[in-house]
Amino acid sequence: MTPIAHLINGERIATSGRTADVFNPSTGAVTGQVALADRATVQQAIDAAKAAFPAWRKTPPAKRAQVMFRFKQLLEQHEAEIARLISEEHGKTLEDAAGELKRGIENVEFACGAPQILKGEYSRNVGPDIDAWSDLQPVGVVAGITPFNFPAMVPLWMYPLAIVCGNCFILKPSERDPSSTLYIAELLHEAGLPKGVLSVVHGDKEAVDALIEAPEVKALSFVGSTPIAEYIYSEGTKRGKRVQALGGAKNHAVLMPDADLDNAVSALMGAAYGSCGERCMAISVAVCVGEQIADALVQKITPQIQALKIGAGTSCGLDMGPLVTRAAQERVTGYIDAGVEAGAELVVDGRGLQVAGHEQGYFVGGTLFDKVSPQMSIYTDEIFGPVLCIVRVDSLEQAMALINEHEYGNGTCIFTRDGEAARLFVDEIEVGMVGVNVPLPVPVSYHSFGGWKRSLFGDLHAYGPDGVRFYTRKKAVTQRWPARKSHEAAQFAFPSNG
Repeated sequence: MTPIAHLINGERIATSGRTADVFNPSTGAVTGQVALADRATVQQAIDAAKAAFPAWRKTPPAKRAQVMFRFKQLLEQHEAEIARLISEEHGKTLEDAAGELKRGIENVEFACGAPQILKGEYSRNVGPDIDAWSDLQPVGVVAGITPFNFPAMVPLWMYPLAIVCGNCFILKPSERDPSSTLYIAELLHEAGLPKGVLSVVHGDKEAVDALIEAPEVKALSFVGSTPIAEYIYSEGTKRGKRVQALGGAKNHAVLMPDADLDNAVSALMGAAYGSCGERCMAISVAVCVGEQIADALVQKITPQIQALKIGAGTSCGLDMGPLVTRAAQERVTGYIDAGVEAGAELVVDGRGLQVAGHEQGYFVGGTLFDKVSPQMSIYTDEIFGPVLCIVRVDSLEQAMALINEHEYGNGTCIFTRDGEAARLFVDEIEVGMVGVNVPLPVPVSYHSFGGWKRSLFGDLHAYGPDGVRFYTRKKAVTQRWPARKSHEAAQFAFPSNG
């Protein structure tokens, strides 16, 4: 097979070194091979970015934005092809893939506002005949490392904004599903992006370490697991880089006794089982306040889980496709085994699911555990699969203590009709993204995305206003033009505007 190539300096670059197999998760078949960049290949992308940076940083923000307007149009025109590529290599349904792309396009739309978001501030006469202003300037060559679960959306969280801020960007996407990411990057070049401003290098740890260690790379964005986020943050910051590393999650939904149960169940079904649970914002724990709401939840949600329509991701009208790899399938079934051994009540068992005509696919059915305790691994660990755990508590305060004690603080939500309970929850919960009767509180593009505790390493969240701050450096300028032929005495007291 011809390996899926890198994109460097606007051209596909094929290397003769190492490769990795790319699979169709619905069939288990190898569908391609992706080139894995060595350090020399990564340096080639860095050199292209360095060469492109001086001209790109001087390009007016309005002209950079015009590229993004054309890019947005191309993404919308090629939505079906992009969704197909995502589905074939990741396994998510076509509808879910199209939804992912739409959320990514929202970030391109935000980047189209470059003239507004980069205009800085100006103050006249801060002192006698002295004016002051601030200027947002690009960082330089920056890089992003993105995960397999959103091959379109997460890269679009990063490089459109970085690029309109005047930086040059090197993207290292997941090697598990690289085709849609590469295709989208080529559309950006079709939209008029100069060569070298964006490069895509596929790879594994060797490519990641090369980006971390390269002195020319001034900032790194990462989305993925917590151990890798910690590693990238530690190794990058000790080399003086800006690092924004988003890690893992264990997201809780609290169901109060007064919750609208029908709507809560519908929300939990999508949040727990959409994309086979392979979302950092997936709800994997339902914390029920009181035995009555817990029993009602089990009774109402069980038949809906059993009725999930599961099949090959590229089919239409499905609820769920396969997991991304055989290893992921084995990991999830291993956690289900562990939950049974620990004494949790297995209400719906997704193990052993086979889809007719796709017997070698990486499928796990929707799974439900009840009476889960906080000591069990199915509660403490991020399973990243279609497994929902029910924990029973007696009060909202107990539910909040449970959430606040967990090492992750990415996303959470509460279902209630009580405004006082909702306000207390929003104010006191130690989580970065909170929903009230909203199961997946992913911020819109003009806000910013990020968790607390071990879900985020770094001071700034992703995209939106925090993204602008991450990809720019503020320069403060104070300017004075004294009157001609005037002579002023030296001033030894610290200057002030008094």
